[in-house]
Amino acid sequence: MQEINSRLLVLEMLLAVSKEEQGAYSHVVVRDVLDKYSYLSRQEKGFIKRLFEGTLERAIELDYCMDCFSKTPSRKMKPVIRTILRMGVYQILYMDSVPDSAACNEAVKLAQKKGFSTLKGFVNGVLRSVARNKTSITYPDLSVAYSMPEWIVSLWQEQLGREQTKRLLAGLLSEHSVTVRFRRPATMAEDIAAVRCALEKQGGTMEAHPYLTYAYRIYKTDDITLLPGYEEGAFVIQDVSSMLAVEALGLRDVTAPLRVLDVCAAPGGKSMLAADLLEAAGIAEYTVTARDISDSKVCMMEENFKRCRLPRVSAEGWDATQPDLTLAGKADIVIADVPCSGLGVIGKKRDIKYKVTPESMVQVAELQERILRTAVTYLKEGGRLLFSTCTINREENENHFEWIKDELKLTPVSLNDMLPECLHSETTEKGYLQLLPGIHDTDGFFISVFTKAITSRE
Repeated sequence: MQEINSRLLVLEMLLAVSKEEQGAYSHVVVRDVLDKYSYLSRQEKGFIKRLFEGTLERAIELDYCMDCFSKTPSRKMKPVIRTILRMGVYQILYMDSVPDSAACNEAVKLAQKKGFSTLKGFVNGVLRSVARNKTSITYPDLSVAYSMPEWIVSLWQEQLGREQTKRLLAGLLSEHSVTVRFRRPATMAEDIAAVRCALEKQGGTMEAHPYLTYAYRIYKTDDITLLPGYEEGAFVIQDVSSMLAVEALGLRDVTAPLRVLDVCAAPGGKSMLAADLLEAAGIAEYTVTARDISDSKVCMMEENFKRCRLPRVSAEGWDATQPDLTLAGKADIVIADVPCSGLGVIGKKRDIKYKVTPESMVQVAELQERILRTAVTYLKEGGRLLFSTCTINREENENHFEWIKDELKLTPVSLNDMLPECLHSETTEKGYLQLLPGIHDTDGFFISVFTKAITSRE
């Protein structure tokens, strides 16, 4: 087996994500690297993942700390040196298992390996200064303290207020478990027990989620797909926010055959839960069509549906902005979990906050309207539309809730009969819910449900 230098590997991963290099997605980089080096020990894989994600997540704070002790501002440093210093500062501030001296020495070695021997004294000096003064560093504002771009902090403070924004920022930086949904009611107790036992053997844990009886949080596991029952479809990986969105449709109480269309479906979690709820309701005749514009994502959904043994769920390639006249007025349920700025999942996809811009948010809001205009044409009279996003931004969420009412002439449906009582509020009565990390026990997510009026035939 090939021996690797963990810190050098993390450096290359961070450079791959940075704007100066390829700009790859952080969650994809982590997945691919851990798959490639699957033979590494759990401890070493954990070190790689934590150093990579932590350095990326706290880059603004780390740059501020570097700037306190460097004559050269971090923004003017060479990308490789800036990244090496960020890694060193992160280890000094947040990784108690790494001695400060080791963080400094290993950073110097990295600089040498990357051809910057002339800067090893600079790297060493900055990091040792941070180490000596780490308990006295103070942060000037929320942006630095929570490592969030200033414009996003300002946006949230304007929309949510300062205190709620602080709770949100803290929630995004907290430890994030992986949430799974157990699918088979008849064997659920056995499935849960088998997964719990396997986790305990490898030092992991699992706990029930407070919102939904079939949802569980998993901590500290090498590879969830290797747990017992995964290949047989006993459970799927899905955040509770996504589960709640489907629960809001009220599929537990339906009685007639249904046609469900999920227009932006990948990776297919909502489509699968819709099918499972219809099965549980005893609906013998239903179809769920899951669409996505990406061929690779369609293939991924097909694999998921096959693994979970869902013959009535199909995956198709389709551009959600383009009307499909063959489905006009034929869907009882339309799920429109539309593309968005992704601010609600920053805690899991750390690079989003550095890549999203105010301009891109305007563009995505326009795309959402194009998709929604098309999605509504598929609804039968009396049918229901789920409009959801994984972001926290009034322009993309609440404003579009009002736009669907006023422009598309759909009627909001109260969510209170479908969601856990602890989530009820004035807004759920009106027909929508904004979930916030740090306040709710989920990702950041917006959920709303509408119905299409039945035209009088008198």
